[in-house]
Amino acid sequence: MNDTQKNDLFYVCSLIEFIGRKTKNRRSTIVEILGKKELKRQLELADVNHCLSFEQVSDEIIEYFNIKEGNFDSVGLCKYTVPSFQAIGKEYQRLIIDVSSEDDDTVDVLYEVFQSFISDEISDFNSSVYYSTPEYLKYSYLEGKLLA
Repeated sequence: MNDTQKNDLFYVCSLIEFIGRKTKNRRSTIVEILGKKELKRQLELADVNHCLSFEQVSDEIIEYFNIKEGNFDSVGLCKYTVPSFQAIGKEYQRLIIDVSSEDDDTVDVLYEVFQSFISDEISDFNSSVYYSTPEYLKYSYLEGKLLA
């Protein structure tokens, strides 16, 4: 994966986090609604869309896909300083890169990571998971559970 692809992945992961927070939905719900075709499209548009505000891009996506408000308010329930949506986007980007092989389709891995148990764990800002080491997140994801 070259630097441009990594930046595009970071952008899309941050966008998913932004939309999830804005609509109070699990990140898995957002990727499920968007689907792989739209995720691929967003990766292709990332180079252009990063010049726009996350607010504008997310509003367009929310309206187009008719994303309803959910009840997963990870920000409102946080008792501590909430990490920025870009910080969480970076965590997802690293994890996706770490668990990908050269033969993997980035969209498939992105979808699988956001659909896995680790997504809700990363979104629990009252836990320490979101600032765990990249290796811990990788091996927990691969094991299918948080490691002790």
